[in-house]
Amino acid sequence: MDTAKITLEPLPRQSSSPVFVGYLTSSPIGPMWVAVSDHGLVMVDWSSSPSDFSKQVEQRFQSRAIVDNLRAAEALSQLAAYLNGDLHQFTLPLDLAGMTPFQRQVLHLTIQIPYGHTLTYKEIALLSGNPNAARAVGRVEATNPIPLVIPCHRVIGSDGSLHGYGGPGGVKLKAWLLHLEKTSL
Repeated sequence: MDTAKITLEPLPRQSSSPVFVGYLTSSPIGPMWVAVSDHGLVMVDWSSSPSDFSKQVEQRFQSRAIVDNLRAAEALSQLAAYLNGDLHQFTLPLDLAGMTPFQRQVLHLTIQIPYGHTLTYKEIALLSGNPNAARAVGRVEATNPIPLVIPCHRVIGSDGSLHGYGGPGGVKLKAWLLHLEKTSL
């Protein structure tokens, strides 16, 4: 199965290394912004203003956020194609530097969930080797900095119900994304 390339090992990040920010002015879920490092995609957001997003990037990485749609073009293009139902698998390098080994493991398992399918929080906990960590998995999914590309919307409750989802629309957006995937197969 093809998957997005993930950098699993923590990478040293020099505080002077900038992070590049790009903006997609419209999509089916509204305007969206991404941040990329020299190692890959680090953040995706559609709930903040562009200036707030840049501030979040600068605080998280303690480096300058430079608007550069050219450096962010591939991520923006793939996100637009995904949201239009035209892309089923991202091929972006992802930078998960600064995350704990458990967070990286959970997000790596999440990215393995095929397009149009779901797993439960408990199933991911079992796959991670931590069968009692369903709530911890939920916390990792809730703080996923690269939603859509790392498809936390494909993780559901053991009873089959949809649980929280970040950004405008919450669970309704999660349902919309799952519906998009099922109808675009």
